[in-house]
Amino acid sequence: MNGPMREQHGVTQLAKLQKRDRETERERERERETLQRTLLSGGLWDSLKKAAFVIGSGLFFLVAFRNSVTWHLQRFWGASGDFWQTQWTRLYTAFDGNEASLFFIGTMLVPTFFFWLFNGFLMIVDTTGKPAFITRYRIQQDKNNPVEVERVWRAVKVVLCNQLFLSVPLVILTYTVMSWRGELCAPQLPTFHWVLLELAVCGLLEEVLFYYSHRLFHHPFFYKRIHKVHHEWTAPIGVVSLYAHPVEHVFSNMLPALIGPVLLGSHMATTSLWFTVALIVTSISHCGYHLPLLPSPEFHDFHHLKFNQCYGVLGVLDRLHGTDDKFRKTKEYERHTLLLSLTPLSKSIPDTPKKHE
Repeated sequence: MNGPMREQHGVTQLAKLQKRDRETERERERERETLQRTLLSGGLWDSLKKAAFVIGSGLFFLVAFRNSVTWHLQRFWGASGDFWQTQWTRLYTAFDGNEASLFFIGTMLVPTFFFWLFNGFLMIVDTTGKPAFITRYRIQQDKNNPVEVERVWRAVKVVLCNQLFLSVPLVILTYTVMSWRGELCAPQLPTFHWVLLELAVCGLLEEVLFYYSHRLFHHPFFYKRIHKVHHEWTAPIGVVSLYAHPVEHVFSNMLPALIGPVLLGSHMATTSLWFTVALIVTSISHCGYHLPLLPSPEFHDFHHLKFNQCYGVLGVLDRLHGTDDKFRKTKEYERHTLLLSLTPLSKSIPDTPKKHE
């Protein structure tokens, strides 16, 4: 093959390679577009349908079997139900049926009191490292030994500001909205079964709203402007549960908890119980200690440690969306259970020894 022919052959081969590259690039572009359409129109919608199915099924079975499931609890409740009704009647009479005052005391002051009582004890443990009986259950053992007092105090000031300037107005607004539904402080307390059902619904609604609002705040645009404040604590402590930017406190801390009582038109007593439980549970999730007989905080502690895992409360939507896939491969996942002994899970389920090169 002479020189001109070799040159022409080379040009032809180059043209074929360029054409093949263009076709490959177009194919990749089509795949990207198909993937985007799947995620936007199919994947997310499919996940939402699955979540609705799971939550709806849970509610159906709860309603269907609540009598048999709660029969023994109802027997225990028995006489104490009369006790609480008597105390409520006395309180209602003392306030002369003043709904606004009763609602504010029950839904703001009572939950806040228990929040600070619980976290006040934890802050003493965090800053002093005593008693050792508590600190031996620390999850991230290499951190917060002890926590700097100045750092805790900064968190406390932010939390107090959020409660005073945001939580109080929102509770007042909630009362205004809920009062349209009817009598919030009725003389008769709701039944035990109904309270359980409302607490279950409130918990499921919180899971949905918190998960999606939390994931939204992890978007780079919102994270660096808003959510980064909360993630200053990679090893959280209890009071940090409400340590957040004001926007996050409203949309991710308050609204997911408020939506249930508002939609259900709950009695003040139920709303007070729900707010108190929600605050204590989120404090436990952030406390940094996996204590016996308390809900496991491993799930949310892992979120603070690794940032892009475990966005929810119950973990239902994390499983549906696959945002707990890395967590489920860890020792923390093995420890994510109710501790029924006095032996710390870090001892009974120790970390895998690191390999030395």
